[in-house]
Amino acid sequence: MPTALITGASAGLGEGFARELARRGHDLILTARRAERLYEIAAELRGAHGVAVHVFASDLAEADAPDRLLADVAEAGLTVDTLINNAGYGLRGHFAEQDRGQVLGMIDLNCRSLVALAHGVLPQMLERGGGGILNLASTAAFQPGPWMAVYYATKAFVLSFSEALHEEVRDRGVRVTALCPGPTRTEFAGRAGMTDMPLFTALASDADGVVRDGLAALEVGRAVKVSGVVNALMADATRFTPRLLARKVAGSLQKRRD
Repeated sequence: MPTALITGASAGLGEGFARELARRGHDLILTARRAERLYEIAAELRGAHGVAVHVFASDLAEADAPDRLLADVAEAGLTVDTLINNAGYGLRGHFAEQDRGQVLGMIDLNCRSLVALAHGVLPQMLERGGGGILNLASTAAFQPGPWMAVYYATKAFVLSFSEALHEEVRDRGVRVTALCPGPTRTEFAGRAGMTDMPLFTALASDADGVVRDGLAALEVGRAVKVSGVVNALMADATRFTPRLLARKVAGSLQKRRD
């Protein structure tokens, strides 16, 4: 069976991808920081779907963690047919007041580890003439985001990187897709300090729909998929919106009403 490596698989969209791919008969490699939760999910999916599920707990924000993970996967004799680069987090607030370690860790997890894992699995995919990489970007990628400056910037990086990589490998049998969800009902909002925002209290999407959109886009080889009709319209509108207005609108949504 094809094997999918899913990062950030202990909750949210990562867990959703694991459940959906297991339902479709894929073997899985799951990684996240919370080992106990990963083992619970693995046992459940093995029993429900009869697939092989391998667990490698890792904090991918650590500089050498992606290399260690790839080495463990290789040592176990596993081949990655699909990479779901889902791990990431955001922080809301004044940039100058945020913890520097958390800010730099966000860049390491959202960008550095994503690139390292893609770079690690891509040569074998190209050699086999097949494979897929789904990178989790966001509708935040389409404009600057005051009061979430670094998070928005990391997702812009993911979008640009994914589109470029898509073009490099599209004629060699490998698919690369950037999935851009809007606000989604997962643990992300709580960690980012965004649970009070109307975007999450009233307009958040269902995680299962985002997962299905991402896998469908990867299957057909789309470079970019914005999940949700409203999100797609808003993302497309940024192309015609002056940058001054775009950043003011984004900032008004993120700024706390303290």
